[in-house]
Amino acid sequence: MTTVIEQDVEARLVAAAPRMPTIPATLAYDRSDPFAVRMTFPAPATLEGVEVSWTFARELLTAGVEEPSGDGDVRVRPYGYDRTVLEFHAPEGTAIVHVRTGELRRFLKRSTALVPAGREHLHLDVDQNLAELLGGAC
Repeated sequence: MTTVIEQDVEARLVAAAPRMPTIPATLAYDRSDPFAVRMTFPAPATLEGVEVSWTFARELLTAGVEEPSGDGDVRVRPYGYDRTVLEFHAPEGTAIVHVRTGELRRFLKRSTALVPAGREHLHLDVDQNLAELLGGAC
């Protein structure tokens, strides 16, 4: 059975210039980290020229396609009929991208089929996580 879901999405970077370039991004969900999703931007799409990944709560993405959500480093909100805005805040600056809401919903549906919402705790390996946290001290 598949334990990781990856889905390529097309994002539009919101910049000061009127043109909004399309950049590739990949959404990923791993059953072994059931509360999180990861969005990765390849090196050519970033200012630093290195691949950048943001990990945030699946629940944030789920809520954000319906209503503004988040007050930390990642914020998600609907934009118009068929777009969702994702804001990524870092000390270096803020990146704002638009993604088609349908693509996000398709990804969320696939992740929920793998691990239903409210059942994430059943997929946690508490012993393994505790051992990693303690660095083998026990």
